[in-house]
Amino acid sequence: MKKIIVITSGKGGVGKTTTAINLGAAINYFGKDVLIIDGNLTTPNIGVHLNSPEVPINLNHVLSGKADAFEAVYEHESGIKIMPSSLSIRELSRIKPEKIKDFREDFKKISDYIIVDSAAGLGNEALSLINMADELIVVTNPEMPAITDALKAIKIAEQMEKSILGVIVTRVKNNEIEMRPDIVKEMLEVPILGMVPEDISVQKSLNMKNAVIHTHPKSNASRAYKEIAARLLEVPYDSDKDREKLFERVMRRLGLRGP
Repeated sequence: MKKIIVITSGKGGVGKTTTAINLGAAINYFGKDVLIIDGNLTTPNIGVHLNSPEVPINLNHVLSGKADAFEAVYEHESGIKIMPSSLSIRELSRIKPEKIKDFREDFKKISDYIIVDSAAGLGNEALSLINMADELIVVTNPEMPAITDALKAIKIAEQMEKSILGVIVTRVKNNEIEMRPDIVKEMLEVPILGMVPEDISVQKSLNMKNAVIHTHPKSNASRAYKEIAARLLEVPYDSDKDREKLFERVMRRLGLRGP
């Protein structure tokens, strides 16, 4: 069944865009047709992250009635499909975010899984995307301010009677300061879909204008996103077997194999 999954958060800076890109790439890794939409009209980053900052036709053109949805779709070199938003502030003033729900069926004609990166916070843009969603995933960090804001997003989604798949906790350092998974789950009262560790590979992938799934497929972060995607798709995936072997690690550090 085709579905629109909106990636949201109560605050910015928690790894929402990185999660949207890499969850989409991970779902595609398992052979599913995926479209990643940049629904963050105010501060769009999907195109920037995937080397398509300025394109002839984007989501803004679709929302303003100047183009059909399929015309705003671009294929990244990795094979995933993306629909960027405009970086122009002038165009932003002409767009009504609430109109995006009118294009639900158009998006579903393009791919089976539509991953939408939401605007941060709980303003009109974010609420418009929550309203469009078939299902929601909330992204947070294991810190009290982020968890508190994530809880607000969850409560509002529940009030809007939206299905919440669960929470992805990013930038996990496994130290004594951050909140434990059981405490996070108890506070948010929704399933934890996965814990994505702090990983320099993510920053390197951003510099390479690609998903970490593609640039560093055996990294800790990449395997974490694959685990989450496999859980959502209900397909088998053995993270341990996908781990980089010692020989591969040595060769890579010597510059003799891949990134």
